[in-house]
Amino acid sequence: MDKKSTHLQDDFLNQLRKEHVSVSIYLMNGIKLQGNIESFDQYAILLKNTVSQLVYKHAISTIVPMRNVNIEPPADDD
Repeated sequence: MDKKSTHLQDDFLNQLRKEHVSVSIYLMNGIKLQGNIESFDQYAILLKNTVSQLVYKHAISTIVPMRNVNIEPPADDD
């Protein structure tokens, strides 16, 4: 995945992190995790609830914020 294709993902996750928005993360196996995004990188998300959990992105199906989050559309590099 190149930098452009991860830009939207990074913007979305960063906005959730900055605004301390609670999220539900659904894994590929159907398990639902809830908490706040503490940190993330190219491969994983650190999810904090009563404990911190390192969740690998390849295991995630869907991330659902508990409220609407506005992110700026990625800027065109042209």
